[in-house]
Amino acid sequence: MATGLDSGVKITVYWLEKSRAQRIIWLLEELGLSYQIKLFKRDKDMLAAPELKEIHPLGKSPVISVEKAPNPPVILAESATIVEYLVDHFGPHLIPQRYIDGKEGQVGGETESWRRDRYFMHYAEGSLMGLLMRILIVEGIRDAPVPFFIRPVTKMIASQLHSALVKSDLATNLSFLEDQLKSSPGKGLFLCGDILTGSDILMSFPLEAGVLRGLINKEQHPYLTEYVSRIQEREAHKRGIAKIVELQGTYELIP
Repeated sequence: MATGLDSGVKITVYWLEKSRAQRIIWLLEELGLSYQIKLFKRDKDMLAAPELKEIHPLGKSPVISVEKAPNPPVILAESATIVEYLVDHFGPHLIPQRYIDGKEGQVGGETESWRRDRYFMHYAEGSLMGLLMRILIVEGIRDAPVPFFIRPVTKMIASQLHSALVKSDLATNLSFLEDQLKSSPGKGLFLCGDILTGSDILMSFPLEAGVLRGLINKEQHPYLTEYVSRIQEREAHKRGIAKIVELQGTYELIP
C-alpha cells in the first residue's frame, strides 16, 4: 500500500539465492513499494557470496539500502530489523493496534494482537530459525556424499543427533504454533488476528521450509498447513517469486 511517504525513496535489496531474503521481497510487494534487486549466488560450499561483505561487514543476506535525499543511504541487515524499519515507515496498516481502548500507556494494557506481533517477530528468528538450522545440519550429515561403506555410520550419527537435538523440540514447537493459530484473536486468518503483520512475513520462511521438508503436514498440523497455503496464495507473495524467476530463471526457497 504505497503512500506519499515513499516518494523519492530508493530501495535496493541485496538478495542471496536460497535464503531468507525472499521475505523482504514479499513485504515490499505487500507495501507496493518500488525497489531494485541485486542478485547474489552461493558458492560451491553453499556459503554466501563474498561480495556481500562489500555491502555489510558480516556478508549476510538479506541486506537493504534505503535512500532518500538529502540523507545518506541507510544500510540495514537482519531480517527482523529490516521488516520493522519498512513497516514503521511504510506499512502502519501491518502493525496491530497497540493498546486496548481506554488503556493507552498502561502496563498490561496492550492488545493480544500487538503482543503476539512483538513475540513472533523475535520467535521467528530466534527459537524457530535455530531449530530449522539444527534440522538442516542433521540432514546435511545424513545425506553427505560419502563412500557407500561409510554411509551407515553417517546415517547413524544423524539419527542420534535428530533424537537428541531435534525430535522433541520440533514436536513441541509445531504443537505450540498449531495452538497459536487455533487461538488467534477473533479467529483470525493470521498469527496475530485478521490482518497480515510483519511477524507473519518473518514466520513464512521457516514454516514454508517445514512444509517443503515434510515436517509440517495436513494430518498432524491442519492449521499450520492451511496458514502456509494462505500466505503462498497472496498475490504479493506470488509477485515476489515471479520477480526472481524473471531475473534468474528459477526460484528455490532453501538449499
